[in-house]
Amino acid sequence: MTRGDLTPELLHSSSWTDWLVQSAGIPVHDVPLVSVGGGLGSFTLVDVLRIRGVPIPALRVLSTSDTPWQTWEYLTRVSQLPAHERIRSDAGARPDNIWGFPSYAVQEAWQDGSFGPILQVLAEPLFTDFYSPRAGLVTQTVRREADRIGYWHMLAKGQVRMVRKRLGGGYFTVLTPPPGSSPTKRVVLRSQYVHLAVGYPGLKFLDDLQEFRQAQGERYRVVNAYEPHEHVYDQLRKRPGVVVVRGAGIVASRVLQRLMDDRERYGLHTQIVHLFRTYVAGPHGPGVFMRRKGGDGWAYQAFTMPKSAFGGQLKAQFRRASPEQRARISATVAGTTTPKLARWQEQMRRGRQGNWYHPTQAVVDRIERAPDGRLVTHTRSVDAAPMQYASDFIIDCTGLEADMPEHRVLDDLLKHGGAQPNKAGRLRVGPNFEVLGAESEGGVLYASGAATAGNHFLAVDSFLGMQTAALDIAADLTRRGFCKGLGPMRSTAQWLRWAANRRPA
Repeated sequence: MTRGDLTPELLHSSSWTDWLVQSAGIPVHDVPLVSVGGGLGSFTLVDVLRIRGVPIPALRVLSTSDTPWQTWEYLTRVSQLPAHERIRSDAGARPDNIWGFPSYAVQEAWQDGSFGPILQVLAEPLFTDFYSPRAGLVTQTVRREADRIGYWHMLAKGQVRMVRKRLGGGYFTVLTPPPGSSPTKRVVLRSQYVHLAVGYPGLKFLDDLQEFRQAQGERYRVVNAYEPHEHVYDQLRKRPGVVVVRGAGIVASRVLQRLMDDRERYGLHTQIVHLFRTYVAGPHGPGVFMRRKGGDGWAYQAFTMPKSAFGGQLKAQFRRASPEQRARISATVAGTTTPKLARWQEQMRRGRQGNWYHPTQAVVDRIERAPDGRLVTHTRSVDAAPMQYASDFIIDCTGLEADMPEHRVLDDLLKHGGAQPNKAGRLRVGPNFEVLGAESEGGVLYASGAATAGNHFLAVDSFLGMQTAALDIAADLTRRGFCKGLGPMRSTAQWLRWAANRRPA
């Protein structure tokens, strides 16, 4: 066995003693709080804790990423939201600024020397589209805040293998360091508190596309919008082609806009077939106040959730609701949506009139490969004859995989850590985002992000959602004596330090 590795006894024990870990030859490092993930969820929590006075040595972030924005930047870029494009987020939803002031609109106006962003915020949504920040501005501001709070001194690179309870209280978090960085294969961090912000475990393919890819070994013509697929656009610039787009959310709309932009910019003759499983013909939803705009196959909504889900009536209603009521509310307000942007709407209108954009409602039966190597999509419809669409490429825009068994750390928590799934199949957490059933004699395991969907807060997978979770976790840690409170005086003083780009105190 490799020196400093997990023994069979450790692997099969749900609670570990200090002696059991030390006898395996694994180095143990003590740190009060460990955050697993290293993305924007981890960054938001340590940012809040630093503002509340927690010193750098008391925090450690475990991650395979070099920066907290690395995964987010990658996903936005490959899904056709490069640095100069605008993301789907509110002006005040700033991961780098828990106060939300000044907003992204104010900062952009200051940097560009233009009142345009501020005027847009004042006129939205009646007279203009909702303002949203550019992806590059988010990265720029998070980088500044990471430098300010000393994030790089808290980061420990490596792959987290598991989190196990410690007899006597707290947890052991097992880290596999990068090759050559440690004399042992594993390192263990012993802590009183652990925070999980692990994001999505992988890509989510439609079943028929996944079967085709596995059977044919196809990775070139059938792609997911969240994986690198720039070759699709490169090939379409070289010769005319047909693309089948599947999905009806924000990523599908961005992929369509990229295809349409390239068509206009380079004078291409690309044909686009857009398959909707559910075709939205107009406004839909129960009652008068819960109806959502829609049309041409799309459900329209400016943000991932209604604004009241982030801090209004819907947030309060969802927090009070029973698990069964939450499931019903989620089904009503959630779902696949995209913002209704004027430029993109005009592009689709021209595409329908020019007979090169073909939206249709259909269920896909199977995918086959034609003799010339192209793809043939066989579909069926309730009110139309079966159809076949021959295409050069298929782009799956249906999203990311969030099932817990697909993530190694979450799966281990279900088997050994006492964690429980909720009605949505995610981690069951309490009002302070503590993972229920995973308590360890005064130690607490917290979670935030996509893994906590379906609990008391709707909008967990968003900038404001991650900040809400971080603030609730920090408030609970304040009650436990881990950090200071954030009253009016401290909040004002810390905002002034933020504005002056000085370290938290």
